[in-house]
Parts: sequence; structure tokens; C-alpha cells
Amino acid sequence: MPTLFLSHGAPPLVDDPTWVAQLRELAATLPRPKAILMASAHWESAPLMLGATETVPLVYDFGGFPQHYYQVEYRAPGAPVLADQVAALMPDGEPVARTDRGLDHGAYVPLTVMYPEADIPVLQMSLPTCEPDRLLDLGARLAPLRDEGVLIVGSGFTTHGLPFLRDWRTDAVAPGWSREFDAWTAETLARGAVDELADFRAVAPGMPYAHPTIEHFAPMFLTLGASGTPDQAPDQPIDGFWMGLAKRSFVTA
Repeated sequence: MPTLFLSHGAPPLVDDPTWVAQLRELAATLPRPKAILMASAHWESAPLMLGATETVPLVYDFGGFPQHYYQVEYRAPGAPVLADQVAALMPDGEPVARTDRGLDHGAYVPLTVMYPEADIPVLQMSLPTCEPDRLLDLGARLAPLRDEGVLIVGSGFTTHGLPFLRDWRTDAVAPGWSREFDAWTAETLARGAVDELADFRAVAPGMPYAHPTIEHFAPMFLTLGASGTPDQAPDQPIDGFWMGLAKRSFVTA
């Protein structure tokens, strides 16, 4: 299986026809997964934590939206075998916590578009760190799961400077910091310059406005680490902006 980095968006992003079409087209190009391992920007917790493996509920971890967004369902099967596999791949003596936490919006929003039948087992794991080097190493540990048909997904957003947005319309013109950071990310990925990418806080244009906190960029490094070849340029099938934020997403071989 390939690995994915998705810019997941807020719940209303499913109402954007362009983004929905891009996600559906992306899903159609992928082999069908036997299971999905999802790491979202919205679950940071150390040590590594694994979510629900029986009934998998949803976590409506947002506020101020119309009521129908809180009534969305996505009844995917749990993935207890995958949870055991993830735990077994971690270093000896490193704790892995089991929880009954459900899928947050960073996990289920894109899945409702890509796999609307909700018939693929899904496991969400926490981000135990946001440091790129540590996430690259964690992804490398998870890479053998790809040979078992597991789709590993890091879900974040290529730019996420919410405090600096002045126009909250979905068709808003992207601010300069968002456009500059997105262009830098696209070019750096295309060169396979993973070390430079990992140093984004110091070298990327548009900082710190593009990421005043870094949890939405961090899942990218889990995806790259799990690819097994983080310095190989991935495909970037989704680009553009939504509400001024860059929704660039990529697929590794």
C-alpha cells in the first residue's frame, strides 16, 4: 500500500464540490485497503495511544457549527488485529495505551468521502510527538504494515494559520503567508528534501503564520517515514486552497 498525507479540513469541507471530487478521485486510484491506520492532528498524546477497536464512535471535536454536522455517522469496523500489530512494532519497554476513543474529525471527515460505505476497519492512533525526526522514525516502524494491506494516513493541513485569517469565506483569496508556505512545501517535497522539510520552522517562508502551532504539519512526517523512502518525491494530486488554507495532499509510492 502507499501512504497518504491528507489536508482534512473542518466538517463543512465535505460541502466543497472541488475538494470532494479530488478526494474521491484519489481514493479511486488506490488499492483497496484491508485496514486503515489513521493519525490525526487532533489527537496528540504520549505515550502512543490506540483508539477504539470494537465499536468505533465519532468524536465531534469542534464547536459552533450547524447541528447536522454533529449528527454525521461513520460506523466503520474496528481493527483489533491491527492494534496488536502496531503495539508489536514498538520498541521493547515503550508503553502503548489502549483506549476507547473514537475517530475525531481529522480522521472521519476525509473517510466519509473516500470510503463512504464505512466497510474498511479503521484504527486511530495518537501523535505521541510533533517533532519531525521522531515521527519519521515512528513511521519507519509502522512501514511493514503496508505489506499487510494497511493504508497509513497522516491527516493534518498544509497551512493552518487560523488566527491570521481575516476572511472566513470558503472562496477567500489565500493570504501571502499561506501561498508562500504551500509553494515551498510543494517544491521541497518534489526535491525529496526531507531534512529541509523537517526544518520548516526555521527555513520555510510564511512562518510562523502558516503554522503558529505545528500539529497540523506534523502528520506529514509520519507519512513520509512509513513510506520507507522519505527522500523520494511523492505524488501531489490535491492542491489549491479552502478558506485561504492550503489543502495540498500527497501520496507516497
